[in-house]
Amino acid sequence: MNKLKKANITLPVAVTIMLWIKTYIVYKTSFNLKIENFMQELILFINPLSFLLFVFGISLFFKTEKSRNRYLLLTSLFLSFVLYANVAFYRFFTDFLTLPVLFQTSNFADLGDSAATEIHWFDFVYFIDVIFLFLLLKFRPKAMEIKPIKKANRRAYFLVAAAMLFLNIGLAETERPQLLTRTFDREMLVKNLGTYNYHLYDIFLQSKSSAQRAMADGSELVEIDNNISANFVKPSKKMFGKAEGKNLIVISLESLQSFVINNEVYGEEVTPFLNDFIKESFYFDEFYHQTGQGKTSDSEFLLENSLYPLNRGAVFFTHSGNKFDAMAEKLGKKGYFTSTMHANNKSFWNRDIMYEALGYDYFYSATDYDITPENSVGWGMKDIPFFEQSVDLMKTMQQPFYTKMITLTNHHPFKLDDEDKLIEEYDSKSGTLNRYFTTVRYMDEAVKHFIQKLKDEGLYENSIIVMYGDHYGISENHNEAMAQYLGKEVTPFVSAQLQRVPLIIHIPGVTNKGKGKTISKVSGQIDLKPTLLHLLGVNTKNNIQFGEDMFSSDHRDFVVFRDGSFVTRNYVYTANTCYSKETEEPVDDSYCEPFKEKARTELDYSDKIIYGDLLRFYDNEDYQKIGK
Repeated sequence: MNKLKKANITLPVAVTIMLWIKTYIVYKTSFNLKIENFMQELILFINPLSFLLFVFGISLFFKTEKSRNRYLLLTSLFLSFVLYANVAFYRFFTDFLTLPVLFQTSNFADLGDSAATEIHWFDFVYFIDVIFLFLLLKFRPKAMEIKPIKKANRRAYFLVAAAMLFLNIGLAETERPQLLTRTFDREMLVKNLGTYNYHLYDIFLQSKSSAQRAMADGSELVEIDNNISANFVKPSKKMFGKAEGKNLIVISLESLQSFVINNEVYGEEVTPFLNDFIKESFYFDEFYHQTGQGKTSDSEFLLENSLYPLNRGAVFFTHSGNKFDAMAEKLGKKGYFTSTMHANNKSFWNRDIMYEALGYDYFYSATDYDITPENSVGWGMKDIPFFEQSVDLMKTMQQPFYTKMITLTNHHPFKLDDEDKLIEEYDSKSGTLNRYFTTVRYMDEAVKHFIQKLKDEGLYENSIIVMYGDHYGISENHNEAMAQYLGKEVTPFVSAQLQRVPLIIHIPGVTNKGKGKTISKVSGQIDLKPTLLHLLGVNTKNNIQFGEDMFSSDHRDFVVFRDGSFVTRNYVYTANTCYSKETEEPVDDSYCEPFKEKARTELDYSDKIIYGDLLRFYDNEDYQKIGK
């Protein structure tokens, strides 16, 4: 006991060890962190230690026992909450929290139902060390009393902490060179720096991004503009202006992934209407979502701007004050009435502010719909009444119009009233996947009703109808159940392929029955803007955009994900591994190497445009660069 008393640092070290071991256990049980070798495992094990030693070591400077104990307890509670918040967030998004996400407080009320499904009664175990610490401080033996610490002891303590930090960074840099430049890969940062150091680095990045706009000037656009101009893909002569003058109806199909298309559950088609509609439409079966933490709002941002979303937070929140060159604004200048239709709160995802920045004339939100408990479920209004009421609103619109519709029913946690279930639930250990098929089937039926009502109201023939999946619905947390359904293991390659979402472009008179076509070009949401504008006869030659016309014969089979992974015609680069699409097996990294620089460059340029608000340096009238 005397040795403990003399050491005087027993309690801070004990608290450090408890939270250190708990953090490592959480890494192994609550996050799907891919460990490839012993060195990575060692880094994962030690990475929380230096931060915890520093933070709890601060207690050594306190003069009174009461203030030290209070500091240790509250700090332990706070860090445990940060760790648990990441666990709950990861369960739903398979991602880690960032500072911009925490600023999205206006979303919290709407996220209630989804969040509740990811919080379990047994989650109190994430705070078991805090409970133990409270009891220890309340009933501790006298031998653990903390007395004033000598400077020499404090110096030795922090030297050990510093040594652990440098060891951690040194090993991480050896294992993953240029680690801190790969800020788009949060899993890699957490694996190498640790959860707590990652959040400190995230705060640094947020401060840095806030300063970028103030420091930016128009000269930064020169290199970006030159690169985009050199890589511009000419539109298809055959398809340019094919739908000129027609209404444009774009439907964001919530959480719809391509694996359900032309697929069944126990002999029943999951999407019978869409399967038929595809046969009389242009269908892109190699089309990928490219969203980040902003999910649906990111898909909207990609559609409107042909820029990549940010790797942290959502542009709709972090940069709604920026100047944009959005599709809505362009079509508005061409005489279109532009609107968005979404039966939800105006403020959700900051849409009321962002839509104004994008140039929309009107936002049809919850106040424009007759929403009742009977026609609502989960996140809000069911898709069938939403489509019915939306067509009634379309009849009042000035033509031609461009309207974007956002569905709700097929949203996590995929709950549905029994009378709306048109297909049997799947049977796996994942309730999320089991229910997913029922809400997808309901959404398919809703689209069927919508198309028929457009015909009944005389809007169908003069409208180009575009439908696309906005982001994944089934995360990697359900890989075991997905493997059961697919009949094969969900490898990183398969996981990348599961990021495909449907894209259907239907042009009455062009893609009628028997005239549909499946186009197997590797493409993504970033390609939507130039493709749709070219169909409507709007040239995008001088636009700052990273997408390409998907109908063009010069379109390159290449799509970049927000984490730096990418897909080409023959290869998939994901989880730091190059895969052959033909064999689905890893191949030598040299096959993917030529595309890595292009992926990094596009993400970097897009981030500079957003963080620096660079489009403000373009002339407002014709969007040509000032001085060009």
